[in-house]
Amino acid sequence: MRPTRTMALLTAGLVTLLGIPASAAAAEPLPDLYVNKNKNCGDHLSGVRSAPFCTIDAAVKAVKPGQTVRIYPHDQYTFDVTINRSGEPGKPITFSFMDDGSWDDTADQLTVSGASHVVFRGAWIRQKLHVSRSHDVLLEDVSYGSPQTLPSLLVDGGSTDVRVTRTSLADARIEGGSRRTVLSRNYLASTSPPLTVVDAPGTVITNNNIVSASDKETGKGTCPATLSISGTSTGSSVFNNLLEAGNGHVGCTLTQLTVSKSAASGTRADYNLIAGAKGVSTVPYRWAGTAHASAAAFLAASGQGAHDILVPIHEDVFSRSLLVDSADATAPGVLPVDSQGQPTADDPRVPNTGKNGGYMDRGAHETNDGLSSAWMKIDRPWATVGTPVTVRGNSDSTWPADMTYKVDFGDGTAPALVRPGGPADFTATHTYSSPCHCVVRMTAYNRVGTKVSQEQQIRATVPGPLTTVVTAASILPSPDRPDAEHGPLVVEVDTTMTSSEGPIKRVSVEYGDGTSGRSSALGRYPHVYKLPGTYEVTAVVEDSKGATSTAKQSVTVGYAPSGYAAGEPRRLLDTRITKAPVLGGVPTTVDLSHVYAPGVYPLRSMSAVVVNVTVTDATEDTHLTIWPDSQPRPATSNVNVVKGGTSSNTVTVPVGSYGHIRAQLNSGKASLIVDYVGLYQPNSGQRFSPLAPTRVLDTRTSGGALGGGKTRTVKVAGVNGIPADATAVALNLTGTGAKEQAHVIAYPDPAKRPATSNLNLEPGKDKSNQAIVPVGPNGTITLFTNTGSTHLILDAVGYYGKDAKALFTPVVPKRLADTRTTGKVAPGATTTVSGLPANALGAVLNITATDTTAPGFLTAYASGGTLPAASSLNAVPGRTVPNHVTTPVGPGGKVSIFNSYGGPNHVITDLLGYFTTG
Repeated sequence: MRPTRTMALLTAGLVTLLGIPASAAAAEPLPDLYVNKNKNCGDHLSGVRSAPFCTIDAAVKAVKPGQTVRIYPHDQYTFDVTINRSGEPGKPITFSFMDDGSWDDTADQLTVSGASHVVFRGAWIRQKLHVSRSHDVLLEDVSYGSPQTLPSLLVDGGSTDVRVTRTSLADARIEGGSRRTVLSRNYLASTSPPLTVVDAPGTVITNNNIVSASDKETGKGTCPATLSISGTSTGSSVFNNLLEAGNGHVGCTLTQLTVSKSAASGTRADYNLIAGAKGVSTVPYRWAGTAHASAAAFLAASGQGAHDILVPIHEDVFSRSLLVDSADATAPGVLPVDSQGQPTADDPRVPNTGKNGGYMDRGAHETNDGLSSAWMKIDRPWATVGTPVTVRGNSDSTWPADMTYKVDFGDGTAPALVRPGGPADFTATHTYSSPCHCVVRMTAYNRVGTKVSQEQQIRATVPGPLTTVVTAASILPSPDRPDAEHGPLVVEVDTTMTSSEGPIKRVSVEYGDGTSGRSSALGRYPHVYKLPGTYEVTAVVEDSKGATSTAKQSVTVGYAPSGYAAGEPRRLLDTRITKAPVLGGVPTTVDLSHVYAPGVYPLRSMSAVVVNVTVTDATEDTHLTIWPDSQPRPATSNVNVVKGGTSSNTVTVPVGSYGHIRAQLNSGKASLIVDYVGLYQPNSGQRFSPLAPTRVLDTRTSGGALGGGKTRTVKVAGVNGIPADATAVALNLTGTGAKEQAHVIAYPDPAKRPATSNLNLEPGKDKSNQAIVPVGPNGTITLFTNTGSTHLILDAVGYYGKDAKALFTPVVPKRLADTRTTGKVAPGATTTVSGLPANALGAVLNITATDTTAPGFLTAYASGGTLPAASSLNAVPGRTVPNHVTTPVGPGGKVSIFNSYGGPNHVITDLLGYFTTG
């Protein structure tokens, strides 16, 4: 059965009905907006993918004509959504829910009020859809679930050109002078009247399943009609619908289609299928006040329903396939796809009895061939050049005679096209003329364009000796490698270019780190290394004739340059709650499996994580070291704490091969708190530009001390050399003059203060810690202290954003300098630290001041540059004080560290990573 002109008419009718322009001038598309309630969101943010809105309401206020809002349905938006903003002709505002396989509710009620040119699709609305005083509105695919959770639909207030398609509804009511409403490819099932049209001229009801689902009617007289059109609803259309009586109507007569006398003028009805139910009294038609018991009587009296089908029991509809290929494809309101998005299809098993020989089905569902998978088998996956290779395959299509199979042998020759004409397997034979390591791709497709594919590798070789070829390269996460989630130090060893005249029996690979693997075939093998370094990979291949061949390849494994993605601050570990304090000499694993950053590829491939680490309740003076899991503990430290005290520090640390980090106390016992800040990931995130430390805030000279329980908003972007569109800023946060022990939080959204901390304060002591903070509304961040009062000093040391310059390469913590072996740095003197790459623009260091005799500070800056009027670390007499420091790097990979005029200091410098242009 060949396609008929109905398909062309279908497309043309859709253009006329929906007002789709035949052509339009190309315009620069507006970027999409995003709503993602469950992630790092904020209604004050820009709404881009990496900074989404939390609510649909915020997107409604921001969306512009021609723009699309994409909504993640991960969590419930359990409130009413109101759209009162309009698009323009040809430029609708579109709200589209992203399909992620979740089944969470998205909203209780959707209201479109006083709006025009609006598209809303893909949501799960639980209770009600309401369109009032609106024009050119499309609601598509906006409900899922059981009949107990289906919404009702109301279109009123004189709305015009409202279209509701591919949606499941409990019931619908079109009223209040609404005009040209279209209902197409919907399911309606209700114990009340499923569909009522009152005073709504030009209503179009096409290809719907409308079920009067009442289980019991004990009253006398007439049940509510399945479909009722009344009042001034003239010029309406009822085509291609399945009107079905539900079981259990007792004591009343059910009328399937009712059109009042006042609504009959210009109203048309045809190609409907009206089904009764066993034991239910039904009247198929009541037209202009007169009941008609048959289609013939209805046709004679009204001129309508010439192609209607009536069956007494609805089960017969499906057993006899009366719905299939029997509709009017030229009727107003038809769609080229059904309620599930399946295209109109010609069932080869059923004669085409639709209008003009058309093959559209009646009702909301379109019978299709169910094509979803295909398989193939190659008889010789390894063949010599000139030997025929045969591919055999099939699919799960229920219409096998309608299938075409295309086999691309992967060597540049024209694909083979095969039409088996039935359920038998297809075969395609090919002879390779030259050596090839190819991918054979088989595509199965039907006449409506549904496609499924399968791939299989094949090798064609020339006779000759076995020669092993091995290559090794790092795997980095990217949109093209979504499977690259094995960890940050992963190499793919490839043996597929090995040449042989016959099949391979065994492949053995020694990875150079004391581990090995075996396979029965050539392939690509990902391997996770625990440590950066240079390794020699050895591959030994044995063929079916007993010949062996060996090849070696040297590979350098390291952490890749990465961009930064700010995460939603969250507490990863608090041993005060777990009641499992850390013990000296015993490592503690910090699980990173639940960290998140928007727009990042598989998180197991992050190269480094940024955390804020706090040590408290120490039983003795001690220090804590953070390092990648699965690696030896380095001879460095991150947090130093005195007995009974509390100290914190930001830590940037590479991630280990198992996706975690470790923490170990040097001695004694203490409580450990770890807060997640953000992560670095190859091929993701934002670049960084370091700045010479620049003072942003000093409450000693402006605004006064920050009181306990109070907040202070600080402008950080669009000032001091930081661009207005920066996404995050790196700041050195210093507290001085604290009245009592307290903590300080720096965060982006003033309405969403996290349950984490950035700086722990002590009375009478100046304390510093670096913070990396996402930029909040209008280029600001917010500061909060929980108790007492304190002066705060903020020094900006860099920013992240699209205009920034450098990527970050993490390193396993490494000691660069220690003046305890060379002598203290005198007051007013500078020590120079070298050992950084010559091309480094910036560095992330852990700088420690120890053996301090008088209060003072240290300042890190680019060697050869100008000493800034800011500090990197505040030194305290009798204390060992570390701080996470981000600084520009001078020529030759050098950093200078200035000691203030307080007193001499020993200075220890550990490298955590560096920034290059990448």
